[in-house]
Amino acid sequence: MKKFISIILALAMIFTAALTPALASAQEEEITEYPVIMVAGYSSSTLVLKNEDGTDTQVWHLQGSDVLGTVFGYVGRIIAGLGLAALYRPKYLAGIIGNGAKDLVGVLACNDDGSSKYPVEPFLANSAEECNCQNMLDRFGDESYQHETDIMGMVSSYVGKENTYNFNCDFRMGAVECAERLDEFIQSVKEYTGKDKVNILAVSHGGQVTGTYLSLFGYKRDVNNCVMTVPALGGAGLLYDLLGEETQFDELNLMYFIEHGCQFETDYHWLVEAEELGFLDPLITELIPYFMEYVIGNWGSIWDFVPTDRYEELKAKWLDPVDNAELIRKSDYMHYEIMPTFYTAFQKCNELYGMRVSIIAGTDNGITTGAKVNSDGIIPTAASTGAYCAPFGERFADGYTQKNECGGSYKVSPAMTVDASCAYLPDTTWFVSGLFHGMTFWDYFTRELMMELLLKNNIENVYSSEEYPQFHLSTNPSYAVSAWFDSSEEGFVSSLDSALTLKNLSITDKPLKILAITCDGADLSFKLPLVPVIKAGEEISIPFKGDIPAVSKQKISITVSYKVYGTVTPIGERHMSFTIMDGESASYSDENVSALPVTPLDRALPGSVTALLKNAGLYNLVSMFYTIFYAAINAAIDLVR
Repeated sequence: MKKFISIILALAMIFTAALTPALASAQEEEITEYPVIMVAGYSSSTLVLKNEDGTDTQVWHLQGSDVLGTVFGYVGRIIAGLGLAALYRPKYLAGIIGNGAKDLVGVLACNDDGSSKYPVEPFLANSAEECNCQNMLDRFGDESYQHETDIMGMVSSYVGKENTYNFNCDFRMGAVECAERLDEFIQSVKEYTGKDKVNILAVSHGGQVTGTYLSLFGYKRDVNNCVMTVPALGGAGLLYDLLGEETQFDELNLMYFIEHGCQFETDYHWLVEAEELGFLDPLITELIPYFMEYVIGNWGSIWDFVPTDRYEELKAKWLDPVDNAELIRKSDYMHYEIMPTFYTAFQKCNELYGMRVSIIAGTDNGITTGAKVNSDGIIPTAASTGAYCAPFGERFADGYTQKNECGGSYKVSPAMTVDASCAYLPDTTWFVSGLFHGMTFWDYFTRELMMELLLKNNIENVYSSEEYPQFHLSTNPSYAVSAWFDSSEEGFVSSLDSALTLKNLSITDKPLKILAITCDGADLSFKLPLVPVIKAGEEISIPFKGDIPAVSKQKISITVSYKVYGTVTPIGERHMSFTIMDGESASYSDENVSALPVTPLDRALPGSVTALLKNAGLYNLVSMFYTIFYAAINAAIDLVR
């Protein structure tokens, strides 16, 4: 018997040994063979000043020690200026900061025609050999000059540093000039590697450069997969707010931005809910002329960030038609010859040129400078994707019909704020509600999606994988919890559903206790388990009672109140939107409505009291406690029944 077992084990070992290389080979084949080029976010390239004696002085990507000397020289005046600014006398502080910026980065100024005023250029040459990640590591001993270090570190873990490349350009120049340099760089990488194509990963401003490249050079068929994440294709809302001098700084939204960027699992935004730092608005307004005159006013890339619908207005305000004629010519070309071609250019790339071009964008955030535009906090969602969006704080009315048919596919986001049927790429654009700009890597859904789209050929479009639906809630750990119904596609709900699944988004092993779940838009009650605690990274299923309305294209909101153990946050809550798809479409009124959910507190208090609480910065806190109380009372009533 022992001999028989030994023979079986030996055969099993031989079979396994023979099979393992085949499995490994199959897994390796999933990763495309092409080199990866990172086209990074705005100002990622290191710039140096070429001195007359042949040496270089680094003037961008300065280290902390380089900046501190200038800051310390102004620190006394800055403190005094802060006091005056707080008293709404911002000119003095603006002068201090503006002149300090001039001393620190004034060397980056450009001439009236958009050319560099001083001999400033990228530190690394635009060649594949010099910008290869492995060669850069060997040369410098660290990753100081590598773009988007976290993202490229993950890419390198799949394909190796020897197969990853950093595109460098003078980010001050316009997107057309940078796109021409990108074409040259792609040819260099192809020649260096012997490959006939490359994969491109583009971030933010790099997305605008890459989109311009695809419009100008896509016909060359040099790209296999191209992923643009939070791309500034149509401009940046942050910039036109500033140039239009319309800034009404949103401190609360800025705090959300910081929390997500740092992946805080403790909420700090409540610290500014009751405070309005109004002196920042006039201070920034006073600062803009300093920066425009002494640093950024003649940068081509700054003007490429202005969307077409604001371009003529702001061009007339800041540029001289004679002195800036050449800069205007280049910027006009970008706005009137390139931006309008993105839709047709991207479609050609996917349908005629054999590429897979895709976009990942953030939605349902306000812009930090206060504009009421649906965005990722910096870039309007419409600018990133071409989609049609309701203004921030509003949504389409129930029953909204998308503008384009798209083969019968429903293309309206669960929050009913985004119509993806109008997007540049309706079938290869993913929208992530609550994703802030530059946070793709810190959201595990977008991080994994980005890697799949970039390195593999498995996902052809938004219908290819149930794991990656077109609309998704951000999974940044700052949100603490995410939710979806058990039988519907994520973000949607129907009569087929019987439970809500909740997931603890913690990445630091913090347990999360569910305190209450309430619903606005449907009469649903949720029965919490006896021990409603979810361990980090785990999920629980919460059954509900009540009927899903027999209607489609109607929004409901779920509010989850929770406590995260091990943080100073007493309680928190997350509002999540879902679209009912359960019968005939709701009747449609051609007007947007408020995107805010109606909370139990809203129903209990008159509007005047609610407004008073909001003005005092206490509404969210009171609402959270009242929601928990309301849910507990209803749970007790259900037990009695």
